[in-house]
Amino acid sequence: MPTGVALRDAREQLFEAAERVLLRDGVSALTSRAVTTEAGCAKGVLHRHFADFDAFLAELVLDRIARLDAEAAALRRAAGTGTVIGNLTVVLTDLFGSVAVAVVGLIISRDALRARLREARPGPGLPLLTEAAAMLASYLAAERDLGRIAADADVDTLAPTLLGASHLLFADRDGGPPQADAVQKMVTTVVAGVVRGESRAQEAAPFYDKVTANRARTPRP
Repeated sequence: MPTGVALRDAREQLFEAAERVLLRDGVSALTSRAVTTEAGCAKGVLHRHFADFDAFLAELVLDRIARLDAEAAALRRAAGTGTVIGNLTVVLTDLFGSVAVAVVGLIISRDALRARLREARPGPGLPLLTEAAAMLASYLAAERDLGRIAADADVDTLAPTLLGASHLLFADRDGGPPQADAVQKMVTTVVAGVVRGESRAQEAAPFYDKVTANRARTPRP
């Protein structure tokens, strides 16, 4: 190619470059030139794989949603292990401690992107957040079936409540991510009325190590 370097698995590398730009510089800095510059390739590479920049962004978000679908299956399998509060704290920290907050901001800011995403995944709600809420509701329903949360727990209300509260905790880009105990406190407050038979000591034991490991794997600006 005339400039830059040839890419192996160009789509994935372009996605990773876009995520780095989002994390480091924010939504307003995300342009096709910024992505290809970050990836170290010619600008034409992006347009060789995608019809236009909005098509690229839609595929980026759909890729993130596909990853979330896999995580949802793993979380549901975790029902009955560890503690409910510990599991929720880990998954919410992992979700919002990554590029997800920036991607949500991107979806909100671009009307054309939302329109493309609704074509690909019809339904109400904001893409990515809708799937995240479904993931939490599915897990809570599994724990309810196992008797670890109350039989009358309204999981379809608890899930978006947890999601919204987490988004507020992690949305402050300048202040940095919240401390682990702040996330745990929020989760405990939301679900305390329905969780059965968990002590605070039980919740905390395996959780801090997992969150530390997750943050160590999360790319930083």
